[in-house]
Amino acid sequence: MLPANFEADEGLRETIQTSQGTPVSIFDEFLDAPNFGGDAYAEIIATYLRDKYASRPPEVVVAAGSEALSFLLQHRSTLFLGVPLVHLAIPLPLLRSMQLPPDVVGVPVEYDFLLTVEQALRWHPQARRLLLVTGASPWDREWEARLRREATRFSERVTVEFLAGLSTDAVRRRLQELAGDAVVFTPGYFVDGEGHHGTPRQSVEAIAAAAAAPVYGPYSSFIGSGVVGGYLHGFKDMGRQAGAIVNALLAGSAPASLQLPALMPNSLQVDWRQLRRWGIKENAVPNDAVIDFRQPSLLERYRSETIAAIVALLLQAGLIASLLFERRRRRRAETAVHLQRHELAHASRLAIAGELTGAIAHEINQPLAAILSNADAADLMLEAGGDRSDELRQILTDIRRDDLRASAIIQRLRALLSRHEVERQAFELNAAVDDVASLLRGEARRRQLRIAFKHAMKPVTVVGDRIQIEQVLINLILNAMDAVAGVADERRTAVTVAVEQVADGMVVISVRDRGPGIAAEHLPKIFDSFFSTKRDGVGLGLSIARTIVDAHGGRIVAENTAGGGALFRVELPTARLSLLMTAPT
Repeated sequence: MLPANFEADEGLRETIQTSQGTPVSIFDEFLDAPNFGGDAYAEIIATYLRDKYASRPPEVVVAAGSEALSFLLQHRSTLFLGVPLVHLAIPLPLLRSMQLPPDVVGVPVEYDFLLTVEQALRWHPQARRLLLVTGASPWDREWEARLRREATRFSERVTVEFLAGLSTDAVRRRLQELAGDAVVFTPGYFVDGEGHHGTPRQSVEAIAAAAAAPVYGPYSSFIGSGVVGGYLHGFKDMGRQAGAIVNALLAGSAPASLQLPALMPNSLQVDWRQLRRWGIKENAVPNDAVIDFRQPSLLERYRSETIAAIVALLLQAGLIASLLFERRRRRRAETAVHLQRHELAHASRLAIAGELTGAIAHEINQPLAAILSNADAADLMLEAGGDRSDELRQILTDIRRDDLRASAIIQRLRALLSRHEVERQAFELNAAVDDVASLLRGEARRRQLRIAFKHAMKPVTVVGDRIQIEQVLINLILNAMDAVAGVADERRTAVTVAVEQVADGMVVISVRDRGPGIAAEHLPKIFDSFFSTKRDGVGLGLSIARTIVDAHGGRIVAENTAGGGALFRVELPTARLSLLMTAPT
């Protein structure tokens, strides 16, 4: 018997036995076609069946396959007359050619090989040849005729070649010679060109074993023989459908009253092993496809163990990542507070103070001179006599004001020069910029240029070391002043310091000059230690500035502006973000 017969019989028996309240006796009779045939043989079989069931006729007869249906219809007048007949696995074109009595019912099938070939060409877009393999029996010739009619649909996309009625050895040789540009379709065959008999599955096994190209077929019984698959009707499903009809008839339903599907549904059915063999990716297989022989994944086979292992690995990885993150933050903090950097920053402030000595002395001399002048005026008033207490009080107020002014300058200078411990406190950035402006005002006048300071529209609070941030700004502003020293007078007023609060909790301090700008080859190295574009520069000012800004969780960048000159941007987190950080430096 054919594998299809076994599958259909299994589905039929399974459905009848599980759906009836009383036991049902099922008998199998095998015509052994196409190995045997002819009118004489048919009469012998008909006589045998009539005599066998004369005393115990069946209540329902199932015809599985075209030969069985044709045989029963031909001998119905003398064989099982009046008994309902259920057909199974009969092609729709054959049923349309027959005049079926009302008590002959079933669900036809339509073997649509075009769908299978279309799917094959989607999976193998490089294919340029379509080979169709058939045999030499009448059944095989019917398939050949159909394929020749319908395969013209693909003639513009591939070259269609027929291997029809050849010996099995010849078919093997031809298929072994194929390259990667071919696809094979075959319904199998019962008889080859040398007259050797077999089943379609046996021929397909030989074809698939020899072919150097993927092989597709129309029957579910071919799955596991080496074919990739195709749009198939499950023979077991056909058996179940026929079994359901038998159950209804045994329950007393009239054949004409049954509401049956117009066609047996087909579905894409494939062999997982062949998908892998021919490089067909899983995501290219439709979700509703039936996949046989699929090897379960590690997760499917050991789901609980795999999930537990993954969870353990994730926890372990999270712990390791956390430790590495903490280690990195600690090393950054340790690097920022390294004694050598601290000493170097202090030395840089001393150098800045030395550069500003003349301007600072001038700034202090102004209030001191005013104090002296007011003291002389008071002395003259006392010598002149008279009640001039109001004027003397005004002189004392002026002296006190100028004293505070000189004291403030000295305090700012002391703060800049002190070897203080690094502090992290909240301070208002606009006020810090004002302190820087006071220290540099005299130097700007000495150089005969103007610095424009622009505050943020509202107070901006950052957390960090105020003196260090002021040191960064002084360094950047002095560099800007140096940059415009040699330019034309009309551009010597263009040193601008601006504070601007931007999105994401950041504040930007920009120092812009209208000097010649930074050479393109120097930009990548501008913050490197010991790199300087000044003839007598040491190359540490900008390097220290970057270290300070990094330690405050910010960044500093330099660029040239479109209108000429250089722009330095210092980005710092505002107080809300800063409080979430450890104290670098």
